[in-house]
Amino acid sequence: MSAATRLRRLDAERDILVLERSGAVSYANCGLPYHLGGVIPNRDSLELQTPARMGARFALGVRVRTEVVDVDPIARTVTARDLATGATETISYDELVLSPGATPRRPAKVAAGSPLETLRTLDDLDRIADSVDALPNGAPVVVIGAGHLGIEIAENLHRRGLAVTVAQSEDRILPILDAEMTAPLVDHLEQLGLTVRLGAPVAEVTVDGVLLAGGERLLADLVIASMGVIPDAGLARTAGADLGPAGTIAVDDLHRTSIPGIYAIGDVAGKTDAIDGTTRPVALAGLANRHGRHVADVIAGVSEAPAKPALGTSIIDVAGATAASVGWSETVARARARGREVRIFHTHPLSHAGYYPGAQPMSLKLVVAASDDRILGAQAVGTEGVARRIDVIAVAMSAGITASALADLELAYAPQFGSAKDPVNQLGYLARNRAGGDRTVQWHELDDAIAGGAVLLDVRAEGQLAEGVIPGATWIPVEELRDRHSQFKGRPLIVHCRVGQGAHTAARLLAELGHDVRNLDGGYLTWRDGMRARELVAPPGARAA
Repeated sequence: MSAATRLRRLDAERDILVLERSGAVSYANCGLPYHLGGVIPNRDSLELQTPARMGARFALGVRVRTEVVDVDPIARTVTARDLATGATETISYDELVLSPGATPRRPAKVAAGSPLETLRTLDDLDRIADSVDALPNGAPVVVIGAGHLGIEIAENLHRRGLAVTVAQSEDRILPILDAEMTAPLVDHLEQLGLTVRLGAPVAEVTVDGVLLAGGERLLADLVIASMGVIPDAGLARTAGADLGPAGTIAVDDLHRTSIPGIYAIGDVAGKTDAIDGTTRPVALAGLANRHGRHVADVIAGVSEAPAKPALGTSIIDVAGATAASVGWSETVARARARGREVRIFHTHPLSHAGYYPGAQPMSLKLVVAASDDRILGAQAVGTEGVARRIDVIAVAMSAGITASALADLELAYAPQFGSAKDPVNQLGYLARNRAGGDRTVQWHELDDAIAGGAVLLDVRAEGQLAEGVIPGATWIPVEELRDRHSQFKGRPLIVHCRVGQGAHTAARLLAELGHDVRNLDGGYLTWRDGMRARELVAPPGARAA
């Protein structure tokens, strides 16, 4: 609909026809889970436009419950079927824009009569809402998948008083983030009363729930699959268009497919990755809307500028917590780096100045290419201030600002909103220190480093030790290092504090005193979250409380 309405604004005379298989166009699919939970009480508010209003305002022909079943690129026609009557019609086109989106993945084995649902359209919402309304308080529900949509569905069904279990095949929720960043979110969900099962792929959906691959059965009166999506590229395949990675439609930077006169936009079309120029699926609403507008400009002849590559910037509310990311995670970066060094930085700042009431903790992670200091990605988890920091880094990445240059960004400051050294600036300082020769160890590298002979020094203040200790660490406050450092002469040292800042001071001092020293990146808090991420993948009976 972005393409159709933009094209009308550019061309008052063109004949524009929209064909939609479901019963609604221009609806807020990102809001669907929140109607299930009652956060958005009025279902009609999700339907942003109706075919009648679109016709009256934009002189568009909009047909719902009409499925395109064939494309003839030689004759330049489509065959459309009226789903109410079954009648078919052949319709000519000059330009054809394919935007069928993507279809939800389903488990490979589903028993007849199972309570399985997927949520994609308003029709799906209405059907699931009826099922939820019929369930008693406390009825068991299983959500398969813990991506953005799965978490939103689970939270909102929990809000309705249902007993929700999330079954996730991977070792983390929100797989675009790294495990240590999401572990606190899992604990947050479970403290609220949801059950989260990680490393638990579903083998079958049965008539009374799900069977996990390990043999465990989870009873459920309702099962919702939210396992990601498959690009709905059937029409393009039938027409003979080239396909790209993961079943997307291959397009150029003007959204043109390999067939003259046919364009593709939205979740069905491959996107150019802004970091390495490869093609991948990116299912994000903002990007889809922007490309809808851009393809209209191309068709109308008002723009030949290429579409901007995709960073994949996203954010989600996780039952009151917030998680956001841009670009590559560490997991993706290491997989794609092809032997090149990747630098990782963790920090745990407050959302605003600590002396001003209401400051909230957050966790930030930056992924950087060591060769040129280029920002590859960032992640943030917390409450207040998360969106702002990720948006700043997304803009920095778009502008080509390096990691170290984040230190020099002049950002708005007042104690209610931030710190004189904003968390984004702090990431820049970390990157600059590392480029200048500081050495670090990541939480998942610590065990091997100690096994290799390194001594772990805990340099926190005594009052912070109650938060927990890393096994095998020797506690020496920073203030005592000058007097006691000689007892570790000749041995490699790793220092850690709570978040990494005090340990940086300790590491600099020890280096000046002649020691081989590294700082545990992100300090105790990052190590703690990483260890918790490992625990969460263990069987329920083996988990730590």
